[in-house]
Amino acid sequence: MEYSPSMRNRMKRIEGQVRGVLKMMEEEKDCQSIITQMSAIRSAVDRATGYVVAKNLEVCLRKQEGTDEEREETIEEAVKMLVRSR
Repeated sequence: MEYSPSMRNRMKRIEGQVRGVLKMMEEEKDCQSIITQMSAIRSAVDRATGYVVAKNLEVCLRKQEGTDEEREETIEEAVKMLVRSR
């Protein structure tokens, strides 16, 4: 699957957020600020995961030939991936 520049940029922002938290820890910033940033990272990762699963499902369904049952299995697989990611 090909990932768009916006998806790669999203992941780079998350990487920057993680580096920011590490810097905050090194500077011994208060716990509340660190937790707030970590929550933002988790939300960003959750959104990115949902995007990847949705795009992957879309690509799979467009390419997939077969019965409605086979397509349903593909959808169920995608839902399971989302549930496991939480």
